[in-house]
Amino acid sequence: MRIALAQINSVVGDLAGNAERVTARIEDAKRQSVDHVTFPELIVTGYPPEDLLLRPGFIRAAERTLADLARSCRGITALIGTPHFDRDLYNACAICAGGEVKAMYRKRFLPNYGVFDEDRYFAPGRDLILLEIGKTLIGPTVCEDLWQPGPPATDLALGGAELIANISASPYHVGKEREREEMFVTRARDNSSFVAFCNAVGGQDELIFDGHSCVIDDEGNVLARAPGFEEALLVVDIDPKDVVGRRLRDVRRRALARERENTPHVAIVHVGTEKPPANGTRAEAGVVPFDGELEQMRRALELGLHDYVDKNGFRDGVVVGVSGGIDSAVTAALAAEALGPERVHCVSMPSRYSSEGTRADAKRLAEALGCPFAELPIGGVVDAFTETLREQFAGREADLAEENIQARARGVLLMALSNKFGWMLVATGNKSELSVGYATLYGDMAGGFALLKDVYKTDVFRLALYLNEHAGRELIPQSIIDRAPSAELRDNQLDQDSLPPYPELDRVLEQYVEHDRTLEELSEDGLEADVVHRAVGMIDRAEYKRRQAPPGVKLRPKAFGRDRRTPITNRWRG
Repeated sequence: MRIALAQINSVVGDLAGNAERVTARIEDAKRQSVDHVTFPELIVTGYPPEDLLLRPGFIRAAERTLADLARSCRGITALIGTPHFDRDLYNACAICAGGEVKAMYRKRFLPNYGVFDEDRYFAPGRDLILLEIGKTLIGPTVCEDLWQPGPPATDLALGGAELIANISASPYHVGKEREREEMFVTRARDNSSFVAFCNAVGGQDELIFDGHSCVIDDEGNVLARAPGFEEALLVVDIDPKDVVGRRLRDVRRRALARERENTPHVAIVHVGTEKPPANGTRAEAGVVPFDGELEQMRRALELGLHDYVDKNGFRDGVVVGVSGGIDSAVTAALAAEALGPERVHCVSMPSRYSSEGTRADAKRLAEALGCPFAELPIGGVVDAFTETLREQFAGREADLAEENIQARARGVLLMALSNKFGWMLVATGNKSELSVGYATLYGDMAGGFALLKDVYKTDVFRLALYLNEHAGRELIPQSIIDRAPSAELRDNQLDQDSLPPYPELDRVLEQYVEHDRTLEELSEDGLEADVVHRAVGMIDRAEYKRRQAPPGVKLRPKAFGRDRRTPITNRWRG
């Protein structure tokens, strides 16, 4: 049997555009004599459609789109993810063949953790389906269904499924691709079934879908893997009948069947017969290797920014405030590669506290990247604010208020450029700063997208070095990488004057924010007690700022925003 996995970059709500992408892949698959092509979860609407699913008109439009797609499925079977209304709403896999929708499989397990909120929108399915192509039985599942170690995969295998197909929209975080594939390997072995996993790809608001679709045989061998972070049609020839021999030798399924007593009923839907491969050739898709961690981070960040900018119609590009510091340098470098340097407008806004070194480095950075550059000194703007507030501030020493005026003056200028020229403002703050509130509301937090929102400061340094290595030249001046971090809002200011050293801080942040470790547990982990107490206090107090931060790429298992929901008004300290 020749199967294809079509990992597609959809756009939420763009039903016509998504249908066009699906139809093009169906035609590609037909030209390659594919018997069975699989598409990602909710590909008709894009994932996640969120509260669009509460609008009846949207559901009806999705149903019409699916009917149109089904008409293109002649001579091929397609599994297409779609919402399906039948007295209630389901997250469904439509089985299309012979120019019509032959059946619907309804997702059983609805994730309601982390970034997922499917219980809000869908009812769980209960029925199982097996598709018969020739003499091969295929069991469709949807995403979370195959993350569960038992049914529905075990029930499909007991029903005779030789191939379990999984349509998915599985968001990325660092290390997710290996974790996910290892789980599918286990499912294939435990169920003595081939597994075909088709994942979405692309950026949707804060989420990144990484692709990495794969086909695994019944012994857990990865037969084929699609690349990450790009669209692909993975075509591979398999012989699911190999499963029969293993099942005859492996009696575990019989024991499970006896234990279950009543094997669940599985409806069988005949959808066609296998076609001989074109010209007698064999499709050898190959196994694309996983990239290293920093390369995956680079590609995820660039894909997230590219799709957010293009899908939201910012055709004129973005504007980045470049300070001569490492965060803005990495942001600008990633943006230049994601969008093209001509679409990334770098603006330096020096104050009286900006050093000649940072001013020079901001310009050197823009030149190295090939980006348009402008310098807008803020001294006069800050003086005007100071004069206006002179009477109100009389008798008080200069403090954080005066520092934040500078940051907000820069935010005003950058947003003016955004409004005038249609450039989306990209904020440059990182996860370490956002965690502890070392950022200015309506200042450096201003923007439409915060690219480094889920990147720790220590990883910003790693990425800077890697970007230079990847480019084979010095995109980011070494002087920026070597310079001690500073906001440059007062004389001789360094980040370490206000924060614990970043390597120590980031260790606390990872454990407290991502793993929910308590103060007591953090102290037992060998972390310095005063660093722990200081960092945790700052994290808890800064929740109100994070609620007002722009969206940004989710890169870690638990990101701020959809992932971590902590009350602003909160007296628990533990």
